Amino acid sequence: MLKVVSDHYRYNCYTMASSSAVGKLSREEFRRQKDLDAARKAGTAPAALDEEGRPINPHIPQYISQAPWYLDTGAPSLNHQRRPENDNSQNKLDNWYDRGAKAGPAAKKYRKGACENCGAMTHTKKDCLERPRKKGAKYTNKDIQADDIIQEVSAGYDAKRDRWNGYDTAEHKKVYEEYAAVDAMRQKLREEEIDNQTTTDLAAVRKVAKAGKSENKKDDDADFGSSEDEDADEDKYADAADAVGQKLDAKTRITVRNLRIREDTAKYLINLDPESAYYDPKTRSMRDAPLKNVAPEDAKFAGDNYFRYSGEAPEVQDLQLFAWQAAARGNDVHLNANPTQGELLHYEFKQKKAELKDTTKTSILAKYGGAEYLDSAPVELRQGQTENYVEYSRTGQVIKGREKAKARSKYPEDVYINNHTAVWGSWYDTSSGAWGYACCHSTLHLSYCSGEANIEATIASSAQHLLGTSSQKEQTSEEASTQNQERPAEKIEQNYSKKRIGEGDVKLDQEKLAQAVLEEKKRKSKGKLDDERSSKKQKSSLESGSHEVTEEELEAYRMSRRMTEDPMANYVDKDI
Repeated sequence: MLKVVSDHYRYNCYTMASSSAVGKLSREEFRRQKDLDAARKAGTAPAALDEEGRPINPHIPQYISQAPWYLDTGAPSLNHQRRPENDNSQNKLDNWYDRGAKAGPAAKKYRKGACENCGAMTHTKKDCLERPRKKGAKYTNKDIQADDIIQEVSAGYDAKRDRWNGYDTAEHKKVYEEYAAVDAMRQKLREEEIDNQTTTDLAAVRKVAKAGKSENKKDDDADFGSSEDEDADEDKYADAADAVGQKLDAKTRITVRNLRIREDTAKYLINLDPESAYYDPKTRSMRDAPLKNVAPEDAKFAGDNYFRYSGEAPEVQDLQLFAWQAAARGNDVHLNANPTQGELLHYEFKQKKAELKDTTKTSILAKYGGAEYLDSAPVELRQGQTENYVEYSRTGQVIKGREKAKARSKYPEDVYINNHTAVWGSWYDTSSGAWGYACCHSTLHLSYCSGEANIEATIASSAQHLLGTSSQKEQTSEEASTQNQERPAEKIEQNYSKKRIGEGDVKLDQEKLAQAVLEEKKRKSKGKLDDERSSKKQKSSLESGSHEVTEEELEAYRMSRRMTEDPMANYVDKDI
């Protein structure tokens, strides 16, 4: 206790001495130092710089930023918290000799002063680690070894006292593999002896296992022997196999799975959705499949119900159903009371049922016939599946093998009748809405093909062609009779031609267009009532047939509507 107090007093003295060397601060200087620290933390004053000109974070606590008395230089610095830059490699813990390193190729002749055994210059004969030869390299000049590298390793304090320094971990892997091989063979022999034992006596099984263990113990080396605790455990559990998650019942000789393997994924971790299958932690059961969109055959775990109805479980259920139905009919059959009787009766029932089914089938076929329709072709032939290998390129061309033949329909294909070169339905008449032949444009089914002549006749007899011909004839006669009357001709073309007003290549007169725009603005400014009156007036004039709307007036009307009635004319996207 006195020594602890004296040490503490000595530390305080050193601390006071160091502070006195720097100089004690007055009350005013201490206050200013506190204000400066607060300003640095607030960011209003620049941070302090160390000896190398690097800023010091003002938020670092004092017990970290303040150097101890034996490293204090009198200036603010954090060098006592940094690792020294000149780190000597000899202080590293893993610094050791490079085993087996050679100094280049070996010499071809023996050299004076070299090892008489192997011929290396770095050691003598008594220090040589090579196998002693009958005649050394000094006399034979054969198999001269290369010189070793003399390394000067100055290990630090920890490296000198490390008992595993320089150890190669690959050596332990060989020992581990050898132990594992011996244990696997021992387990295999023990399981074979237990399987060969036919008796159900537990004492006999233990005796055989113990005898096998003693024989293996005699053959094994002392280095690979097990401890006394392991031998006691093997004697205690001689009736159980050493498989993970399995238990061997010596009486029934059935291996029972009691626990899951720890490497397997738990049931409740397959799907972490709380709305998935319910997991009962008490019985560790999950009846439904955790993943609904995965097939049970491909899933890692398909639910306990899937395993419940797989294997021999459906057969047991069929046997139970047979026993219930037989008992309901008055027969003395009980599956649990006499299972052997129930199994035999069920086997006889299935045989008689199969015989009755065959008899009924034979009698029906003998009476009505049709046995040839029961033998259907294999699925491979019906679906066109073959084992022929075909390899395609990226463009779909066949590189190797033969391309699969296209399946043909039961209807005749590419059969042309009545001199046609196209099938029926290869052409559609838009004017009449009927299908026909593309080779002759005939819409009559089973008609004789007349080729291009029928196409020209169809075009000539169309309504559009007749209308165009009549308008041309009228225009020609009108021009011949009255050459000076151009306005009536334009009126007729306007009323009866298919070309609408404002369509086509039209040249507008700019002066007339400007005048028409002014009139349109005046008409718009009069108001809605005047607009209705003008529309009625225009309607009456249209009905009378004396109106003549020029292209300039129509363009002015369109411009006025575009400026006033376009809903998207002044739209601006504010989100951009």
